[in-house]
Amino acid sequence: MLGTFTYHNPTKLYFGAEALNGLNEELPKYGKTVQLIYGGGSIKRNGVYDAVVKLLADNGKTVVEDGGVMPNPTTEKLREGVRIAREHHVDLLLAVGGGSCCDYAKAVSVSVHEPEDPWEKFFVRYEDPEHEIVPVGCVLTMAGTGSEMNGGSVITNHAAKMKIGKVFDERVNPKFSILNPTFTYSLPMRQTVAGVYDIFNHICEQYFSGTDENVSDALSEALMREVVRASRIVIRDPENYEARSDIMWAATWALNNLIGCGKTEDWMVHMLGQALGAYTDATHGFTLAAVSLPYYRLVMPYGLEKFVRFAKAVWNIDPAGKTDAQIAEAGLCAMHAWMQEIGVACTMRDLGATEDMIEGIADATILMDSGYHALTREEVIQILKESL
Repeated sequence: MLGTFTYHNPTKLYFGAEALNGLNEELPKYGKTVQLIYGGGSIKRNGVYDAVVKLLADNGKTVVEDGGVMPNPTTEKLREGVRIAREHHVDLLLAVGGGSCCDYAKAVSVSVHEPEDPWEKFFVRYEDPEHEIVPVGCVLTMAGTGSEMNGGSVITNHAAKMKIGKVFDERVNPKFSILNPTFTYSLPMRQTVAGVYDIFNHICEQYFSGTDENVSDALSEALMREVVRASRIVIRDPENYEARSDIMWAATWALNNLIGCGKTEDWMVHMLGQALGAYTDATHGFTLAAVSLPYYRLVMPYGLEKFVRFAKAVWNIDPAGKTDAQIAEAGLCAMHAWMQEIGVACTMRDLGATEDMIEGIADATILMDSGYHALTREEVIQILKESL
């Protein structure tokens, strides 16, 4: 039975090959100065930058550049973005890139008018913004995080060896997001499959709780099947528009709060993966992949019924002649085989982690109690060792 919930998502989406034209509708709603946020420069090579800048000029905007957003945005970069926004009194933060750019833009948005240190206030004390929030818009060039339609932001503090996510309320959601699947064609396959696994695990984090039949879980199963199907196409045919479209759309719905409605949620894989990322600076989707299987095998006996359902509904495991434990294990084996097929990193060692990091990663792991089993520190260490 689903619990009581309220669902509201204020982000407006423009989807499709002509979606960028949505900027002509949105830009007039905001003031003159736009802080243009992007990453390492790939958007300049693939033409997206030029297209966006032209539309900004056509709409009479003054552009303030804020490039160089890294895959795991740092506290130092956040402070730089806040300084830029304050100095130029920006009216809109326009993130052009993947989830890291969107996350970073949201962190800047809540920090511009915040007198306290944003890391301490938002990512350590988990407080909400009390001052004016600068609006955010997104032009997505990588599918995976769902950051284009939620209030989440993840920031890394290298000095503290911590990577922490904060889910802000709907005020921080992007006001609009542009989703053009063709913008993802030029992504290196490594980034594509990292995004694919990020999508898949977002769904798992919401799916692996409770045991009853409900609409939210049925939606999750359909999304997981579609992510698997489309990923197999895109690794063979990177410019397959249908597959890229399905992956991009699934990413949005995997983390815009819909499939979590009425459910408790787990998110322990993300806590483990983010702690690993703080030590290795590895790609987020790969850190999740590296720790997933040992974690799910440890908690599987506590949520066996759902793992059996997962095996049958997502991986089409034939239950004939098998115990529930065997069915559930066959499902995890099928998931592992798919992960290897698409080429995600499946161990922490693949990401540069070493055994001497395990104690520190365990210390940096935030323990949750909303899944099937609340981990002890000793179990975290066990999972990390098995992940090597």
